[in-house]
Amino acid sequence: MSVPIYILKRILQALPLLFIISVMSFTMLKLAPIDPLAHLRANPAISLSAIKAEEQRLGLDKPPVVQYGIWITNLVRGDLGISTSGANVFDLLMQRAGNTLKLSALSILFTWLIAIPAGVIAAVNRGKFSDKFFGVLTSVGMSMPTFLLALMFLMFALATHLLPIGGLTSSNYFELDPLHQVLDELTHLIIPVAVLTFVSLAGIQRQMRANLLDVLRAEYVRTARAKGLPENTVIYHHALRNAINPLITLLGFEFASLLSGAALTETVLAYPGLGRLTLEGVLTKDMNLVMASLMLGAIMLITGNLLADVLLKFVDPRITLE
Repeated sequence: MSVPIYILKRILQALPLLFIISVMSFTMLKLAPIDPLAHLRANPAISLSAIKAEEQRLGLDKPPVVQYGIWITNLVRGDLGISTSGANVFDLLMQRAGNTLKLSALSILFTWLIAIPAGVIAAVNRGKFSDKFFGVLTSVGMSMPTFLLALMFLMFALATHLLPIGGLTSSNYFELDPLHQVLDELTHLIIPVAVLTFVSLAGIQRQMRANLLDVLRAEYVRTARAKGLPENTVIYHHALRNAINPLITLLGFEFASLLSGAALTETVLAYPGLGRLTLEGVLTKDMNLVMASLMLGAIMLITGNLLADVLLKFVDPRITLE
């Protein structure tokens, strides 16, 4: 099967999956015991007629089935609806998605730049100091909760005043020239990127180490060594390529987490990203906002898996697309 036909087939297969995800997500949100207008009902200055008008504006006075029908009809037309705050959901997502995309893309880049060489070094020097060092480092990364690591970085920043705390820019951001604006944003990204990189490092490093150790025990590697090929050629030319192939699947999942994988870090560090916006939407039962975020995450996951499968085909020609 050619790649374009395979991609078309996967897109068509994804449509019913997205429909099922939307139905399940909508049902679970409706079952949540949260009143999206609780803040209005708690305010004695707001009349019942005003609350009724707000219910009608948001469509909350209609049965759940009708609400879902209206939501999915608007979605097909490209209208993501209005948030309970009155803002357009599409505009809200676009404002925050860029911030989260910058954060997640930098985190994934640094994670892979560190984890792949670290995994190779640990596998090649199995049982030696470097292997044990990375073993301890990744164990700490896997066992430490993300929010605790974020708090430790915040305390370090508070004690040393070397790094800014919270937000994406400084208060005098618009008074700076373009170069210093970029530097200001990068400085604010150091702590959240460091947290996400350290937490994600362990899984990729250990997977890379295990894959390379398995490949180094393969028959063709022993044959290459028996022929007298230099060890570096055996490792980096023959073994490493096959060891990296399984990681491409993980790269697909990493792609899915570009917009949704940093919610907790964003919340703890007061970073204005999509994850924090979605969490706030869940706590206030903002149906249109949460549904749009969930569907965006599902589309990213499906796209990531598709990209991983296509990349595997190009990396390893023995793989056939069916």
